[in-house]
Amino acid sequence: MTSIGGAEMVDWNLAVSTAIRLVRPGPDITREEARAVVAELRRHAKASEEHVRAFTRMIPDGHEPEDTPVLVVDRPGWVRANVAGFRELLKPLLDKMQERRAGTAGGAVLGAVGGKVTGVELGMLLSFLASRVLGQYETFAPPTRELPGAPGSGGRLLLVAPNIVHVERELDVAPHDFRLWVSLHEETHRTQFTAVPWLRDHIEGEIQSFLAETDVDPMTVLERLREAAQTLAGGRPEGEEDEGRSLVEIVQSPVQREILGRLTAVMSLLEGHADFVMDGVGPQVVPSVGEIREKFQQRRARGASRLDLALRKLLGLDAKLRQYRDGERFVRAVVEEVGMEGFNRVWTSPNTLPTKAEIAAPADWIARVHRRAEP
Repeated sequence: MTSIGGAEMVDWNLAVSTAIRLVRPGPDITREEARAVVAELRRHAKASEEHVRAFTRMIPDGHEPEDTPVLVVDRPGWVRANVAGFRELLKPLLDKMQERRAGTAGGAVLGAVGGKVTGVELGMLLSFLASRVLGQYETFAPPTRELPGAPGSGGRLLLVAPNIVHVERELDVAPHDFRLWVSLHEETHRTQFTAVPWLRDHIEGEIQSFLAETDVDPMTVLERLREAAQTLAGGRPEGEEDEGRSLVEIVQSPVQREILGRLTAVMSLLEGHADFVMDGVGPQVVPSVGEIREKFQQRRARGASRLDLALRKLLGLDAKLRQYRDGERFVRAVVEEVGMEGFNRVWTSPNTLPTKAEIAAPADWIARVHRRAEP
């Protein structure tokens, strides 16, 4: 526990309780309907595993990767899982900030007050996100009885049932088809991490390298959280614009910019690959995939409201939307040129991952990895 005089830099328990208290209620659904949704999502997750493996050919015949559980959760369950992951991932940075604070006058008071304030503000942000995420492969939180995970990596696949039901109703699409379509996307992420054993450690290493380079005053981080929370609560004065930076853009050095570029590239690859796979498998098993894709893309692009758009910018979610688009274009272009087996060379090692520039220029990746000149 990162603490000074017993006070944590972030009161994680308060973050969880705040998020759960503020999160929007799920869609109106009976207990029987909820049980049916959970059961169907579990079936779809199992069926998606076979579909994704056959389409991606990432797992050789006869090889069974590490098994990871599928957890169908509600919004509070998603919050708890992500707080556990954040707590584990951010510990080195918070330790560093704690040491810096301890050397300042009034550090103990700041520790006691700041941890509570930050916990509330983080909880407000998580309450916003908890009603929007359809699914996630969570890999950083250590396995516990409440949050089971794979024995080694601790990974688990989360499907957020109330959000899936909410979106399928909003889009007015066939529930069975939409639930399977979402499961295909999320199962692709699980396959990426289970079929490529080095991927989790590589991403965690990059994140920890980024955090190790952070040289930022604790109050700067708190201020960014406060800006996000004020936007969420409507506390920003009317007409006042933010600085155009997201929470992940507190970059202080050229080294961090390089690391962030590599992380952006790998996340674009993972998200684009998942979109490519679910649309590739979709026509075979999801009859209304064309309608679902069109409506879902429109929903992604427009956002729900002015507040939603402002928060997406502040939290860096606009960048995530670009990752889906740019990554999918990269995967499609490479598969069209060298086939699925040729594309799968991307998973050979960290050296064969595309750079940020190569995501935008797939031919450059092909030339580098396949050792052949462009035609």
